[in-house]
Amino acid sequence: MKLRLKFKSIICVVFVLITALLFYGCDADFDFIFEENQHFESNGDVLTVHYLDVGQGDSIFIELPTNETMLIDASVNEYGNGIVKYIEEQGYNKIDYLVATHPHADHIGGMRKVIQNLEIGKIYMPKASTNTSTYKKLLTEIKNKGLKINTAKAGETIYEDENIGIYLLAPNSEKYDDLNNYSAVIRIVYGNRAFLFMGDAEKLAEKEITADVKADVLKLGHHGSSTSTSKEFLEKVDPVAAIASCGEDNDYGHPHKETVQLLENEGIDFYRTDTMGTIIAKSDGNSLDITKDNPSVEKEN
Repeated sequence: MKLRLKFKSIICVVFVLITALLFYGCDADFDFIFEENQHFESNGDVLTVHYLDVGQGDSIFIELPTNETMLIDASVNEYGNGIVKYIEEQGYNKIDYLVATHPHADHIGGMRKVIQNLEIGKIYMPKASTNTSTYKKLLTEIKNKGLKINTAKAGETIYEDENIGIYLLAPNSEKYDDLNNYSAVIRIVYGNRAFLFMGDAEKLAEKEITADVKADVLKLGHHGSSTSTSKEFLEKVDPVAAIASCGEDNDYGHPHKETVQLLENEGIDFYRTDTMGTIIAKSDGNSLDITKDNPSVEKEN
């Protein structure tokens, strides 16, 4: 009886395969897709994202559920030591993944001090350069520490396991007129939650992204400027919350009223570091908790 049942099972499987080949054609490329349970079986490990209040600049410190750390940008030079102190106060002395999204001073200015004072694993930077002393000093420090620069570009994976993935979605081209569009765009997926970090990527770079950009939390491009975050792109991301990293009473008027209005029209919760301090988002892969009014990073005079 067992042999007969096994034989019948084999016949059924063969019949399904033959039917599929006849229906799709012999040259078709298809997969057997199994629907996954929408509830992520979390083991309690938490992903914590600190959108640091560093004035008119960007710096995001991330505690990964793998017990590793990531730092995306490091604001201007005056915040460098403060960023180091903030990270050490969280109990860390190493950055496993360091990303300089693009070579503008308000993103890489404090990175030299981060490299000087903390152990660094891998560093990622796009193939974009500038002649500023800030950029040159950063390259010198990277060389002095014996670090190798990994190219940040679309299609690269920074880290991936069965629970979490860290992916580079941009830049997608090799040459831009504006340094902002060289920005390394990063998407972190943990269980059923995703976070998108846009650097200073503007609407041109947004249009070039073909990868999945769906995310629960969006770090707005270019400090909430109207030159970033098109309506079409925002609808693709479909976030529940958006965060602008900007300085109080900054000279650029960031975040721009057009961006704020767009977020309001789309019903997206809006957070900004200039009035709300450091923003912290936590997730176990299912839940999502965002808090404001956390300590700002100290600035040197």
